[in-house]
Amino acid sequence: MENNVLNIVTGAFGYTGKYITQRLLSMNQNVKTLTNHIPSDNPFENKITAAPLNFNNPQELAKSMEGASTLYNTYWIRFPYKNKTYDDAVANTKVLVTAAKKAGIRRIVHISITNASSSSPLAYFKGKGIVEDIIKDSGISFAFLRPTLIFGKEDILINNIAWFLRKFPVFSVSGSGQYLVQPVFVDDVAAAAVDAGRKSENLIWDVAGPETFTFNELINLIKEKISSSVKIIHLPPAISLLSIKLLGLLVGDVILTKDEIKGLMSNLLMSNNPHPCSTKLSAWLSANAQNVGKKYTSELKRHYSK
Repeated sequence: MENNVLNIVTGAFGYTGKYITQRLLSMNQNVKTLTNHIPSDNPFENKITAAPLNFNNPQELAKSMEGASTLYNTYWIRFPYKNKTYDDAVANTKVLVTAAKKAGIRRIVHISITNASSSSPLAYFKGKGIVEDIIKDSGISFAFLRPTLIFGKEDILINNIAWFLRKFPVFSVSGSGQYLVQPVFVDDVAAAAVDAGRKSENLIWDVAGPETFTFNELINLIKEKISSSVKIIHLPPAISLLSIKLLGLLVGDVILTKDEIKGLMSNLLMSNNPHPCSTKLSAWLSANAQNVGKKYTSELKRHYSK
């Protein structure tokens, strides 16, 4: 990979995008981010340039990507909220891909999700599958990274599970809790993304960590690492979802959606043939036990209040 080649990263100040950007900068790569939100505590200072991620101006998007070789796309929404829908996210991505082709982008590395499919009955997984089809149809060389459950310092789900385990006397699990998950470290996802960006053939990689847990085991692992004495109970999925919604009202957030619970309980956040990643959640939790779950992290405040 030549040092003077420009890379585009959508959302370099976000979660996965930040780690991809860090990886590229560590390799002395040039990076431009497409974003509408530059934080006051910019971690990259003047090391990268920024341009608006303006889906309403395709010509501007194309011009902002001119001269770049690879687009690392992390854009998506976790759930519909107010005027943001999955259909809008799909349409926006189509605008981005069309602009990328016009700009001469040679390769798109797209962050998808395990078991993405345009025929999925779950809207999140279906939308991700439709986006993959859009990229395939563009004719641009592609790599789809399909991570499972991403964890890391800025993670929301693992962090907030730990927060609830710290703050409440009881924690509810939907159904039996015997469904499986393979958490993957965010920097391992970034490393795989940059590796995929250096290749030329079309790729679809599941990206999962080296440990597989039942959801019961995952909750008990977090509980053990943070020394929580919470009681774990099991509830029917419908009642569990209701309790989660009530807790969401308490914290002013959307904690989990019905589709996310269904996807988890359907074993969609695991892979039978993952791209190798080395970081173990158990080891990461041991190293970060003092901090994980100390503060609640709001999805709405992070992504939907801007």
